[in-house]
Amino acid sequence: MLSLVSLKIQKTSGVCGGRVCVGDTRIPVWTLISFLQQGATDEEMIQAYPALTVDHLNLVREYYEAHRAEIDRDIQEQEISAHG
Repeated sequence: MLSLVSLKIQKTSGVCGGRVCVGDTRIPVWTLISFLQQGATDEEMIQAYPALTVDHLNLVREYYEAHRAEIDRDIQEQEISAHG
């Protein structure tokens, strides 16, 4: 069973540019949302990120629904820096 510490969304100064990540994984929420928006399935996401579970992905979706502007901005900033 997952601990509550691992099943949360958090910002840590100096980690992933201060962007929100899943628990202690250092996996940014914007990364996961971006892949999901591109059509990745939960199974593909868990295969790519073995530290994640379906519960994590559901939590990411809930966070995105509540903080859509923040995550959309993070995705846009990453796209600009990648193609800048």
